[in-house]
Amino acid sequence: MNTQFKKGVLEICVLSYLAEKDFYGYELVESISVHIMMSEGTIYPLLRRFSNDGLVETYLKESQTGPPRKYYRLTERGRYYYQEQVADWQSFSESVNRILRRQT
Repeated sequence: MNTQFKKGVLEICVLSYLAEKDFYGYELVESISVHIMMSEGTIYPLLRRFSNDGLVETYLKESQTGPPRKYYRLTERGRYYYQEQVADWQSFSESVNRILRRQT
């Protein structure tokens, strides 16, 4: 898959997972990688930016298999931002699909 495509949709994919439940970083990578190949190093800068922007908050949770894990959860601001992004994505993807159908 085109790297630029992945960069463009990774943000909304992460927000989508976080809208369902709290995740720790590696768990997000594993979940998204089932559908879109990505490396662990791509998610942490995005999560850090989300945190700096007030879209997510973090907390530590004990792990059965090692040190405590840092979990991420959407804030109210993050939920609102996610809803805006979904609306933008739907509008954008519908427009692109209309263009692609025109050529078939």
